[in-house]
Amino acid sequence: MRRLAERLIAPFAVDRRVLALAGARMADGIGNSFLIIVIPLYVTSDVVGGTAFGLGESMIIGVILSLFGFLNSSVQPFTGRFSDRLGRRKPFILIGLAGLAMTNLAYVFAETYLSLLAIRGLQGVSVAFIVPSSVALVNELATRGDRGGNMGVYNTFRLVGFGAGPAVAGAVVSRGPYALPGGVTVGGFEAAFYIATIAATTSYLLVTVLVSDPESTAANAGADLSIPIRDRSGPNLLDPIFTLGVASLFMATAIALFATIQPQVNARLEQGATWFGLQFAAFIISQVALQTPIGRACDRYGRRPFIVAGMVLLIPTTLAQGYLLSSALMFVARLFQGVAAAMVFAPSLALAGDLAGEGESGSKLSILTMAFGYGIALGPLSSGALVGYGFEVPFVFGTGLAVLGAILVYTQVEETLETTASVPVVGDD
Repeated sequence: MRRLAERLIAPFAVDRRVLALAGARMADGIGNSFLIIVIPLYVTSDVVGGTAFGLGESMIIGVILSLFGFLNSSVQPFTGRFSDRLGRRKPFILIGLAGLAMTNLAYVFAETYLSLLAIRGLQGVSVAFIVPSSVALVNELATRGDRGGNMGVYNTFRLVGFGAGPAVAGAVVSRGPYALPGGVTVGGFEAAFYIATIAATTSYLLVTVLVSDPESTAANAGADLSIPIRDRSGPNLLDPIFTLGVASLFMATAIALFATIQPQVNARLEQGATWFGLQFAAFIISQVALQTPIGRACDRYGRRPFIVAGMVLLIPTTLAQGYLLSSALMFVARLFQGVAAAMVFAPSLALAGDLAGEGESGSKLSILTMAFGYGIALGPLSSGALVGYGFEVPFVFGTGLAVLGAILVYTQVEETLETTASVPVVGDD
């Protein structure tokens, strides 16, 4: 059994604990992304009622989904710093996964808008325990020579889970109810919530059995956990980790503009929902295909070239979406926007991990994960507010952010790998 496990792990060339954690994040990603599709359907069903606070169904859906992102991102710096103080990562991940499993199950009993709002809010807090601790653990299990590859593998698995959930969630709901042995009948919504619960529980078990904290984490607990804005020791004006956080915010906002303007996109391109689904998925396809190879490449050739190139590529791929009139070309633009994001994300985490001192990973890396989460929440709000001024306006706005991000990275971030030849790469003799 051990030899079989080693053969399965070998192609990824990462610590088995990193792969186990990546698999756990894939499982909970499937369950959590299920809800992105299921919650809007649930809100508009006959099951949910009660006071709507004077808001329409579409606004209620937006509030419920956005609350998750804002709470998740806002709490991450606190959970990341707390895990640094205690010198423990695994307990935080398990607390988050347990909370996620329980709240997924709670949806079965939710029958009011207020209860859905409370459950989704608690889920945001639960995931805030998982994200910074998981990324910090991957960082601490890696070395400077393979950190990019480890981050790439972790993100690849996570994105596979996130992309797989929505692909089947609608079908699970629409094909219900389901007849189970013993004469038990389960509705489509209940089945979806049960699947999400099982996914989170599976993640909990994987982490419990296969993941452990490295001894160095506890030994270095309580280091300086401040997050400077100014560069204290380098030649630049801004701290490089803070700069990467700002760039991640701008990047995430630009890539999330597309998500909530489906009616306008379909009307402009004279296309149906199938084309929009393909265009939306194109971004994730690029991410899944490229996260690991780009992560490994940045271990060999340096972090900064990939980050700068990715931010520069983000500029035309974002702007083009505001002016294209072809469904196929929009798919291509989204595909290359995914390439841009893949060039930024794993190398940025690796560079920040290089700069984080012992016992600081949770605090430092949470800046990037928090910023990315805020961007994913702000993007849809921005496009919804700006699209009324013209279809191209949201994408021009996103392009401006990409330009600022590229300038910041180019001028304020230095390379952390000394030379290509001096850095050992996993798999080299």
